[in-house]
Amino acid sequence: MASFSSLTRPLSEFSLISQRLSDQSTNSLGFVNAPSDTTHGLWYFQPGIVKMRSKSSLYFKNSYKTEASTKTNSGIPYEVPILSCSEAIERLSKNRETYKSKEQFLSMYSSVFGGITTDPSAMLIPMDDHMVHRGHGVFDTAAIMDGYLYELDQHLDRFLKSATMAKIKPPFERETIRKILIQTVSASKCRKGSLRYWLSAGPGDFQLSPSGCHQSALYAIVIQNQSPPDYSGIKVVTSSLPIKPPQFAVMKSVNYLPNALSKMEAEEKGAYASIWLDFDGFVAEGPNMNVAFVTKEKELLTPEFDKILSGCTVKRVLALAESLVVNGMLTGIRVDKVTIEEGKAAEEMMLIGSGVLVRSVVEWDEQQIGDGKEGPVAQALRNLILDDMKSGPASVRVPVPY
Repeated sequence: MASFSSLTRPLSEFSLISQRLSDQSTNSLGFVNAPSDTTHGLWYFQPGIVKMRSKSSLYFKNSYKTEASTKTNSGIPYEVPILSCSEAIERLSKNRETYKSKEQFLSMYSSVFGGITTDPSAMLIPMDDHMVHRGHGVFDTAAIMDGYLYELDQHLDRFLKSATMAKIKPPFERETIRKILIQTVSASKCRKGSLRYWLSAGPGDFQLSPSGCHQSALYAIVIQNQSPPDYSGIKVVTSSLPIKPPQFAVMKSVNYLPNALSKMEAEEKGAYASIWLDFDGFVAEGPNMNVAFVTKEKELLTPEFDKILSGCTVKRVLALAESLVVNGMLTGIRVDKVTIEEGKAAEEMMLIGSGVLVRSVVEWDEQQIGDGKEGPVAQALRNLILDDMKSGPASVRVPVPY
């Protein structure tokens, strides 16, 4: 069986097959006679609508001799097979073998097929799901550390709040969803990674309204990242893209195109992330993380959450930071409006989120932050959150029964 990737390549890459097919005569129906040693089920066609079968695959053979429509823009003959379900799955599986990823997908739950799979080739979402073609869905993520789900309940509460704002009624009660998520992690055998989960309006049709979606859908997947953690200082830039309006910014929906473009903009400028300003010009957030500063008065300062996503990780960091006030490393903790001038004049700047934990920003728009090195407060906060993930209270650590 040819790999799935062959569907996106011109037949010139199958030069031997193409040459043999070009030498074959046609039968009375206009079908190309297959050579006896053809093992891939690949055929050359002229334009038209005559159907033919090769092994278990159905193909369309062209019966009109219009040269322009038989070739790609580069003038090379092209064909697309029609596959059975098993053939499509087989090609998906082989296609995964052609590229390497730093992430492994260990298990997935889908309410559409009502169970958990550990085969990445079966980790699929229907094309007619309203989340796929209309972006009508919400999601959240919980970290897996040493066999425990970190802040599962905090993330789950935000998840369900986002679903209410998106007018998606979950297919199950909260406790059932919680049990499904824990079972999905258990099936994965993953002890360090992340659990990401979605609620969508569900499959049904391709209309704008979800009225044709018969049932909302829950999906969850366990991801294991093979990359070692990187806590080195990073550079950021101010995003030229407008931030989402507050109604959508405070909701963790799947509409992340602005976030993706913001991240791409930063990478194009040699930076790690872009920083959004709100519509009043105050510092808001990064594309998928919150921002925090240490002022010259040794105060930990974060932007208000009324117009941005309320980060579970940054809220936990703020709670843990109380110990730094007690020991004198910080003079206080404040959630307030932050001007860009205040941010750039800070002694320390950091990004905080489940993906980065706490990471120092050493340069913003080519302007050095502090002494241009990772600050002591950022390092202390990261150690606090890592310790909390490994040995924190039961309120933030849920054991997974493997």
